[in-house]
Amino acid sequence: MAQRSYKYRIYPNRTQQKQLAQFFGAKRWVWNACLAWRSNLYSELDESVSGVDFSRELTFLKQLECFDWLRLTPATVYIQALRDQDAAFRRFFKEGAGYPRFKSRHGHQAIRFQLDQRIVMNNYRAGELLKLPGLGAIKVRWTRKPVGIPKMATVSKDTAGRYFVSMSIKEETATKPIIGKTCGIDLGVKDAVVVSDGTKYLNPRHLLQYAEQMRRLQQRLARQQKTSNRRATTKLRIAKLHTRIADARQNHLHQLTTRLINENQVICVEDLNVAGMTRSAAGALDNPGRNVRQKAGLNRSILDVSFGELVRQLEYKAQWYGRTLVKIDRWFPSSKTCSCCGHKLDELRLDVREWTCPKCRTVHDRDINAAINIETEGLKLLTPGGPGEVRDAGGERACPVSVSPRSTVQPSTCQEQV
Repeated sequence: MAQRSYKYRIYPNRTQQKQLAQFFGAKRWVWNACLAWRSNLYSELDESVSGVDFSRELTFLKQLECFDWLRLTPATVYIQALRDQDAAFRRFFKEGAGYPRFKSRHGHQAIRFQLDQRIVMNNYRAGELLKLPGLGAIKVRWTRKPVGIPKMATVSKDTAGRYFVSMSIKEETATKPIIGKTCGIDLGVKDAVVVSDGTKYLNPRHLLQYAEQMRRLQQRLARQQKTSNRRATTKLRIAKLHTRIADARQNHLHQLTTRLINENQVICVEDLNVAGMTRSAAGALDNPGRNVRQKAGLNRSILDVSFGELVRQLEYKAQWYGRTLVKIDRWFPSSKTCSCCGHKLDELRLDVREWTCPKCRTVHDRDINAAINIETEGLKLLTPGGPGEVRDAGGERACPVSVSPRSTVQPSTCQEQV
């Protein structure tokens, strides 16, 4: 059984939009009031309380005339909000996450409903019907038909004014047939993914395609008067443009990762530290950085490729379809190690795209050579008894694979390799 998430576009009518706006506001008030109450009690009285304690206070507040508007929102919205805040505090104390922050009325909004499993068949039928507490039947664009029954439904509104509903369902996933092929992939900016067999997937540069349009809108926004209607219209246009870029990027990543999963049994990648790679080079006042503008452009390009999201999709798709994803150490010198003789260079600049091994005189394409080394290193972590047998990540079964010839025999020139 796998936990699969479904997200659908919904089209609430005007009455439902007003109700959702009220639900968003009530949930936001409960979150902020509970967070302020917990913070004040801890700072002044050194007393720790939980969302359950505030739930009792909330029951009392609903009986007051000045807070009778709290009764208009389903109680399940408040319960889920308080549970989310408890989870945020647990991550803060145990996992080192940031302190929970107050919610703003601007930006992304979301509420979660609990579906009563006793009468769920009256409120939910996959591909046909969805009724939510306080809203009634809502129009859904069913792009896929789930198999299981959801227990929760999250309704969200993005900055572009679009409404969505998300559901998490436990389902049986059919694993794909075993194929005897492995690969290593090298992530980059010019080519988003370079496979060890020489295949290169270009970076679509989604942000760059709309850079000029985004620049004009941002310039117009800076010149408009605050709180004006025209400024609000421009902000909405900017938000819609950002969502268009994000949707195009997400669609490309899903197509790319699905293709890699379908064509390979074992995929080897580097465990990249994206946060460290995109850290600003501005420095401090006493120690200013160098090439700040160039580094900012590189950071923007790295984030546009979305290394982290690509690897995340490979992880869960490999788990669903019976594939194996191997992460090698981020400090492994994949680019400056010769994939033929193993010679390691002392230094290799980023602007050097091709180099010749001083020991065996092989001409290497930097990215393809790195992908081959990543594949070789990843198979070393999975191969217990020789190159013909690879054990999956759980160690339960072994499947025969044929390692790409490029992992063992390197062409003398990079043109032959491509």
